[in-house]
Amino acid sequence: MAWTRIGSTLTGAAAAVVVALVSATVAAADPGMDASPTADPDVATPAMVDPVIRSGAPSATPVSPDGSRLVDFRVVGERSLRLGVYSAAMDQVIELDVQRPADPSVPRPTLYLLAGAGGGEDSATWAARTSTLDFLAAHPVNVVQPIGGAWSYYTDWRARDPVLGVNKWTTFLTEELPPVIDGALGTDGLNALAGLSMSGTSVLQLPIAAPGRYRAVAAYSGCAQISDPLGHQLVQTVVAAGQGDVVNMYGPPDDPMWAANDPYVNAEGLRGVELFLSTGSGLPGRWDQLNGPRAQPGVGGLVNQVVLGGLLEAATDFCTRNMRDRLTGLGIEATYVFEPYGTHSWGYWEDALKQSWPVLARGLGLPE
Repeated sequence: MAWTRIGSTLTGAAAAVVVALVSATVAAADPGMDASPTADPDVATPAMVDPVIRSGAPSATPVSPDGSRLVDFRVVGERSLRLGVYSAAMDQVIELDVQRPADPSVPRPTLYLLAGAGGGEDSATWAARTSTLDFLAAHPVNVVQPIGGAWSYYTDWRARDPVLGVNKWTTFLTEELPPVIDGALGTDGLNALAGLSMSGTSVLQLPIAAPGRYRAVAAYSGCAQISDPLGHQLVQTVVAAGQGDVVNMYGPPDDPMWAANDPYVNAEGLRGVELFLSTGSGLPGRWDQLNGPRAQPGVGGLVNQVVLGGLLEAATDFCTRNMRDRLTGLGIEATYVFEPYGTHSWGYWEDALKQSWPVLARGLGLPE
């Protein structure tokens, strides 16, 4: 069996421990918890008349080259929309939550904010687990959150999966969705991506797949390397947690599709993109407190967050350091944050998004 060697390697024992606990950690990081406060996407901001909200209709209704199109448009709050976009590649309607910019008087850019392993289909979302939308509400940016793609890595799968169905997320997020969003919201055509955990890998893949589509990327606690033994096993374990078969994703471990979709291997494709990569060390920190505002509830929840979440974050720290070395070797600039503490959990991802805003803003042509 052929493997792509990437960076340094964990010891066999350490790798086995990390991989064995990923399934439990995914369940711990993305459960239906009720401990954290819910953000209000309609945070009060000095009102400017938004022509899209006021009219209750899209600015335009473009159709992408493959026939993907807007099929549902609802105003659900003072600055909030729920859209339905038909994906021709997946032959299904994908719902999206949209928060409109602070100042909609001129066309504004778009930040695509991706969820973790649950794909935004569960309660483990940016809106439910953080106050991130409040933070972004103060900035002149459209925020688009797709609902769907659980366990898929937001990529194009080679075959239909009996449980997870048809996944053509690379096609959706690079070819089908952006022109529909640009037309419906009247954007300025500039786009950025941010994602955590599972989608921390995806947001590094997508700009490589579609050069020029995304001008800035922020990856929080992701693992860029997917085609070496450890990276492959991590992906396989996450997909299996959703009852999917990773062979339907990129094939067996020695299939060339793994290396072809590996951001580490294809890092040259990130040249010219504003990049932010962050991770914690896995050691407990300020958000790992019993019944704290960003902690899983109860003693059992805290143990999961500290022990299991700590091990998974240590693995993503390893991956992110490898990616830093790879990008540095290629002469590609990026901003890195390696915290001396932090588990695989929402409090740290919210902190990281706020830290990444100047990088995202540069790519979007906005004030930092």
